[in-house]
Amino acid sequence: MDQEPAFTRFSSYVAVGDSFTEGMCDELRPDGHYRGWADRLAASLAAEVAPAQFRYANLAVRGKLIGQIGAEQLAPAVAAGPELVTLAGGLNDVLRPGCEIEAVRAQLGEAAEKLLATGATVVLFTSTDPTRRMAGSARLLPAIRQLRHFVQELGTHPRVAVVDLFTAPCFDDRRLWAEDRLHLSAEGHRRVAEAVRQALGRPAAFDWRAALPPAAPAGRAARIRGDLRWLRIHVLPWLGRRLTGRSSGDGRPPKQAELAPYQG
Repeated sequence: MDQEPAFTRFSSYVAVGDSFTEGMCDELRPDGHYRGWADRLAASLAAEVAPAQFRYANLAVRGKLIGQIGAEQLAPAVAAGPELVTLAGGLNDVLRPGCEIEAVRAQLGEAAEKLLATGATVVLFTSTDPTRRMAGSARLLPAIRQLRHFVQELGTHPRVAVVDLFTAPCFDDRRLWAEDRLHLSAEGHRRVAEAVRQALGRPAAFDWRAALPPAAPAGRAARIRGDLRWLRIHVLPWLGRRLTGRSSGDGRPPKQAELAPYQG
């Protein structure tokens, strides 16, 4: 009889980050918060142990820069003493003109170091490649590549697992993205949760990198209408917030600020 693959089971998990980890644009939970890949991962991890004994917190808040993640989320994450932490951040910095990538790298490295000092297993992420699905994003690529290289360097630590989304062509498919083209759709969140499971040594439930079935091509007029709607509803408000120094996460508390028994 084949022996079941060995992997570490976790009884506590804290998620820190920005809108990616908050779960934006996934389906809604009964309490009105987005579900997101971190909730999906928590459900899977809870099923591996006695669910009532598994505790989960999600400190992520949309719009946060990596420095804000470090300043606002690291202390409560460290104080909670979880066995597992996922840390995703830096892309909001990269999206802003004048991003100082060396400062982003330093802040990300400091955050990872503080989390590792607790003895936790830490999961890090590389960004998807936006240039294959979003016009005008080529300027972001050098910084995204530098950040990816740094995350891979951090991944040499024995308690760091890296989820490399950059090399997954399935994320070129717009169906894995919400209408705003910045946040994942429900299917995108489902795939990221599975990618983290596999990075943590779990046997594959499905191939998260697999391409979706071909979609009927949209006509030119439909593409233009979609692009104009995207600019009006999503890009212009985002630019307005940047010009006025506001963020979508201003004043917003995390959806689950303290470790508590997971309730899926």
